[in-house]
Amino acid sequence: MKCPFCRCDNDRVIETRTSDDGFVIRRRRACQSCKKRYTTYERIEIVNIRVVKRDGARVPFDRDKLRRGIERACWKRPVREAQISGLVATLETRLEGETEVSTQRVGELAMELLRKVDEIAYIRFASVYQDFANVQDFAKALQSMTDEKATDGGESETSGGDGE
Repeated sequence: MKCPFCRCDNDRVIETRTSDDGFVIRRRRACQSCKKRYTTYERIEIVNIRVVKRDGARVPFDRDKLRRGIERACWKRPVREAQISGLVATLETRLEGETEVSTQRVGELAMELLRKVDEIAYIRFASVYQDFANVQDFAKALQSMTDEKATDGGESETSGGDGE
């Protein structure tokens, strides 16, 4: 690993931790040359997953693009960075072993997981993913959520802290 400050490749690992439910290893490193410290992350690379877009185009799965979309939906909501990271890691885990996955499946998985974290973020994500055209589309999505809560006995999935 080359130091981002002096470009020397002589460093040592000071500390190692796992994060994202054990799917990422975080390492603190110290450059032996310039003595500065920096952090690196190692994660399992999901190889060869292709996302099939609506127009039929196939593109490589982009974890960062998914994360940016979820972060936008969670903007100014009480959702912690760790929750977003966990959500992305869980979604990636569910896609493991697949070679092709549709954007529809990725979006539905993201919405399913996001709904458990924050309902407003879920609606925001759904509005982009499902391409809401007007207020009636929002109203239908909200009515669907209300109906599902009524059939589930009125319990909110977002109440009660971590729930684990």
